[in-house]
Amino acid sequence: MAREGTYDASSITVLEGLEAVRKRPGMYIGSVSTKGLNHLIYEIVDNAVDEHLAGYCDTIRVTLEEDGSATVDDNGRGIPVGMHEKGVSAERLVFTTLHAGGKFDDSAYKTSGGLHGVGSSVVNALSAYLTVQVKNGGFIYEDKYERGNPVIELQNGLLPVIGKSKATGTRVNFLPDDTIFDKTRFKEDEVKSRLHETAYLNPALTIIYEDKRKAEAEYIEYHEPEGIVGFIRDMNKTKESIHDVIYFSGESEGISVEVAFQYVNEFHENVLGFCNNIYNAEGGTHLTGFKTMFTNAINNYARELNILKEKDVNFTGADVRNGMTAVVSIKHPDPRFEGQTKTKLDNQDAAKVVSKVTGDEIVHYFDRNLETLKSIIGCAEKAAKIRKSEEKAKTNMLTKQKFSFDSNGKLANCESRDASRCEIFIVEGDSAGGSAKTARNRAFQAILPIRGKILNVEKASIDKILANAEIKTMINAFGCGFSEGYGNDFDISKLRYDKIIIMADADVDGAHISTLLLTLFYRFMPELIFEGHVYLAMPPLYKAMPAKGKEEYLYDDKALEKYRKHHKGPFTLQRYKGLGEMDADQLWETTLDPETRLLKLVEIEDARMASEVTEMLMGTEVPPRKAFIYEHAADAELDV
Repeated sequence: MAREGTYDASSITVLEGLEAVRKRPGMYIGSVSTKGLNHLIYEIVDNAVDEHLAGYCDTIRVTLEEDGSATVDDNGRGIPVGMHEKGVSAERLVFTTLHAGGKFDDSAYKTSGGLHGVGSSVVNALSAYLTVQVKNGGFIYEDKYERGNPVIELQNGLLPVIGKSKATGTRVNFLPDDTIFDKTRFKEDEVKSRLHETAYLNPALTIIYEDKRKAEAEYIEYHEPEGIVGFIRDMNKTKESIHDVIYFSGESEGISVEVAFQYVNEFHENVLGFCNNIYNAEGGTHLTGFKTMFTNAINNYARELNILKEKDVNFTGADVRNGMTAVVSIKHPDPRFEGQTKTKLDNQDAAKVVSKVTGDEIVHYFDRNLETLKSIIGCAEKAAKIRKSEEKAKTNMLTKQKFSFDSNGKLANCESRDASRCEIFIVEGDSAGGSAKTARNRAFQAILPIRGKILNVEKASIDKILANAEIKTMINAFGCGFSEGYGNDFDISKLRYDKIIIMADADVDGAHISTLLLTLFYRFMPELIFEGHVYLAMPPLYKAMPAKGKEEYLYDDKALEKYRKHHKGPFTLQRYKGLGEMDADQLWETTLDPETRLLKLVEIEDARMASEVTEMLMGTEVPPRKAFIYEHAADAELDV
């Protein structure tokens, strides 16, 4: 077999400085979607919060500017501007060199969210332009960059002075690079939620948010003197609480711990973990320490009070946390995270310290508040009874031979068993399912047709969910089980497909089907979304067939408008009302072929907000749903 090119030392590319960030941005900020875009703001805000934790900053201003840029302004000490031993201003080093910053020893910061020292330089590398102004020592200094490269010449290695000021602080203004990001408009809901979260975690800090992009500028001041107690109250404001918020704190081995929790009359748990103000979406050792100790304590109390008899088995952790809303926030001098975006804490000492503080403090509280303790044990009892009855139903429903993986009669499986290569398309309707089965590449593409709209799991009990034929078929097809509020049989390592692709019609019914499926995944298989396995197929709405020239698929009304503007001469327009109207070749070319199709990755920017919005849109309460729809109507894309 002929081989092209050579492979020697000259084939190895060394990416110098910030070039590496521009080449592989996902390694540093997670993605180049809206989630990664907003992350740029958080990186700069986190640096300012570190100044607050060090005792030098009490106000941070975040402004979304009219021109699409963002400004973060703090009243901390100001980034050092003096000469570094490298022969250049320390500020220039911070913004142009990976792993340069004040976070690598304890002299400047005892605890820090911006652990890796890459935040400022990464934001700089991924911005079309970035301007830094530093107020320090009576003067205002300025530096400017374009795509990570300095455009101001230093004077003897030092920054130019542009004015005088008695105040101190740092102001960073940057415009995201549109050649890097899919979209460069910051998503204000996520930014506001993150800033509000940060205010709850830092009760002495004030964060001012302003959005100047709107016709009427939006101005919000976040200041939460109650701290995480207020955070819990906010999350539970629409729910029926069983007791008032319980709060405790403690410190050991240089690690400080804060915990607040409250039980509500619901069958979900919502336990959020933070380390040095960073939300850990995948949890980590601090949450493990809290959950293990709390479960042990409740079981011990249940036996002491003779609620659990000698013959009874202990409550599970999921039983004990059923109905719990909790925030566990720690400050750690040397945190280790899995990944730059800090989604999971990895320090074993965090588990030990959180466990010790939790054990000491909850015993101290419950010994003096017996009625609250009994109400919490009552929640665990109720959860355990439901779990036991549903385990029997679940076993019967999910293990019967007729629902086995390859013989359910609906799934057209692929030939490969290499999960990293395989993908499954969930298709609504028999006609679209038939076309998809014909069109697919059966080597690695599986097709699972579902009939109509699946059950709305936000409104249904577990036994009804597990009795639903379409849901059972999906659970069996995916192969990794099902996670619900009373136990966790979900194992992501057993997932049979790297991509789960929802393929629904591009109309209102199709959007509703997609929403129902996403609600199912988010509530009962959230790891599928968190680990990037769920996608939405983007079938075209139109096919433009000109009298002369090449036919073209158009995926939305904006694309059609653009085509009409730029195409000269007559053309015929075919409108696809549904996937079933496409023949197999068209379906392959537009929606199935990895080389030509468009897929949208489903991501969750903010788990707390996602949970609230899911509950609002898919739950039983009508007034909040109406209010949300009215408020966000301008953001919607309608298919009329």
